[in-house]
Amino acid sequence: MAGKPFDFKKEFKNLYQPKDMPELIEVPAMKFIMVDGQGDPNNNPEYQMAIELLYALSYAIKMSHKKDKAPSGFFEYVVPPLEGLWWIEEGEFSLVNRENWLWTALIRQPDFVTEDVFAWACSEVRAKKPDLPVEKARLESFEEGLCVQILHIGPYSAEPETMKKVAAFLHEHGLQDKVPTSEGKHHEIYLSDPRKVKPESMKTILRHPVAKRG
Repeated sequence: MAGKPFDFKKEFKNLYQPKDMPELIEVPAMKFIMVDGQGDPNNNPEYQMAIELLYALSYAIKMSHKKDKAPSGFFEYVVPPLEGLWWIEEGEFSLVNRENWLWTALIRQPDFVTEDVFAWACSEVRAKKPDLPVEKARLESFEEGLCVQILHIGPYSAEPETMKKVAAFLHEHGLQDKVPTSEGKHHEIYLSDPRKVKPESMKTILRHPVAKRG
């Protein structure tokens, strides 16, 4: 009997199963497919396109073995959750004012995904969905290092209340939040599908890179 597909959320609980209280974590380098954009993500065609493109590429790789195109080291797995990095060029980052946001939408990839594998996936998506701007996607390693993360339960609009817990944790432990000064990026990992889950029940990981004071 074949084993269950590898599930990153279950195998890396420290990264994907935080509690609803802040915790300090060291985030290693991981591979992602990324798409950049700007502006408020709500009712934003560019953001919706980015998500569609990320999932199209991710599932092309996941299903490559069905076409006898499985890359070296391939194993069956569950596509990891959608993530988002959010920041601004100047000033102080705000979760409320989103018009000046810059963002990167991203989905983690297994280590066997090389540039050649990514290029193959791009060619597959171009053939199946020619309207998607595949050229906007890239494969990149991303390492956040020392971070504080927390599980937010509720609508995205209520995130400021959860971040107050993070601010108190940082003060208590002598840590500096890198996001307000534009040295870091506000990181969200979406564990719930807003199309299927009520806003008050949605689960989102909030993660901020931090530095030790002094």
